Amino acid sequence: MRLLIRNARIALPSGELYLGDLLATGGKIATIDREIDQPADEVLDAHGHVLLPGVMDPQVHFREPGNEHKEDLGSGSRAAAKGGVTSFLEMPNTSPPTINAVAMADKLARAAEKSVVNYGFFIGATPDNLDDLVTDTLACGIKIFMGASTGNLLVDREEDLENIFAHGSSLIAVHAEDEARIRCRQQEFAGSCDPASHSRIRDGESAFLATRRAVGLSLKYRRRLHVLHLSTGREMRYIAMHKQPFISCEALPNHLFLNTDAYARSGALVQMNPPIRSEEDRLALWEGLRSGVIDCIATDHAPHRLEEKALGYPRAPSGMPGVETSLPLMLTAMRDGHCSLAELQRWMCYNPARLYGVKNKGRIIPGWDADLTLVDMVHEKPVRNGDLFTRVGWSPFSGWILTGWPLTTIVGGRVVYHEGEIRPNAHGSALQFSSPTPLEEAGGKATGSA
Repeated sequence: MRLLIRNARIALPSGELYLGDLLATGGKIATIDREIDQPADEVLDAHGHVLLPGVMDPQVHFREPGNEHKEDLGSGSRAAAKGGVTSFLEMPNTSPPTINAVAMADKLARAAEKSVVNYGFFIGATPDNLDDLVTDTLACGIKIFMGASTGNLLVDREEDLENIFAHGSSLIAVHAEDEARIRCRQQEFAGSCDPASHSRIRDGESAFLATRRAVGLSLKYRRRLHVLHLSTGREMRYIAMHKQPFISCEALPNHLFLNTDAYARSGALVQMNPPIRSEEDRLALWEGLRSGVIDCIATDHAPHRLEEKALGYPRAPSGMPGVETSLPLMLTAMRDGHCSLAELQRWMCYNPARLYGVKNKGRIIPGWDADLTLVDMVHEKPVRNGDLFTRVGWSPFSGWILTGWPLTTIVGGRVVYHEGEIRPNAHGSALQFSSPTPLEEAGGKATGSA
């Protein structure tokens, strides 16, 4: 397959926009030049729009198997493609959970059949599946729920956590909330129907205690650690003090763009774990991104149906969809001066791939994978629930006016999404994961060089 993209403003790793053409052959970027005159199977006129590396979303919940009425690998991957996401890493808290080789093989087979973008999967830790965690070679990493969330995966006893950190070499990604504190706070706020109580029960202290615990175990065993969905300034500052080549962390658009004021407008729609935080915390996360303490952006795309959310707090499940809106949200923030194009590419494209040892993704460079997205930075349009591809059909950002909407998404040199539709026979590939400590190349900060 030879794909020629003409008249694009090509985003180079430096953040410079290069007006020219790009030729992809055999799934790789072959040539970038002012004008390419070569035969191609498909020619795409970019009309001066911005061509970015495809986004890698390193934390999604696509609900298959077990809850396909909310999302499955097909619908979730189509939503990803619409959002300019060309690769995703999916979490293990499905039903049954992905906690052994049999469940991992099942997920990979399902994705090979259904996914229109590239895919990888975490294996979930339990108190008694250490052998599976140590022998697994296909997962992108081990997921530990230090606090209970959706599903039945929970590892909060010190001896179990020590056992996992002490054995094996795979990346460990933690949902860092302290289960003991959450249970105490639940008793304190028992009977409350105010969704804002969610941020008081699963408070900043519960997040900090678990993050400190995970960082301590990582330092003790020199084990590769990734702290998922950092939500507080206190966590960010603690990680800044203890940052090592093998410790990384991420932030979500939910925590970067929403604060606890959103409960008054949206109620249980914005209920998630860990919860949205104060305005002070929100601004601190932006500071952490810009300083390089926070390495990348994920979405924690966690869809639930509107009927479930309508149950109200505390009966409504926690989680929000987000894989379709993360790139437009960040590009709108970039337009408004909150970050640069080079930073955005590092946070959303290059760093997620490097953190998980996925080679040759996240930059537009000859020889690298032709995972790309063409975005419209000229026009604005609102987030409309009816336009979304996610099966649940809603967004916490409904009504927000954004720019940077993807026009075309390309995976492995083939167009999978174009002009509002997924192409027939579109498919992605299983991601390959290499070194468990890729951060050592950067001397401790996974910010890369743009």
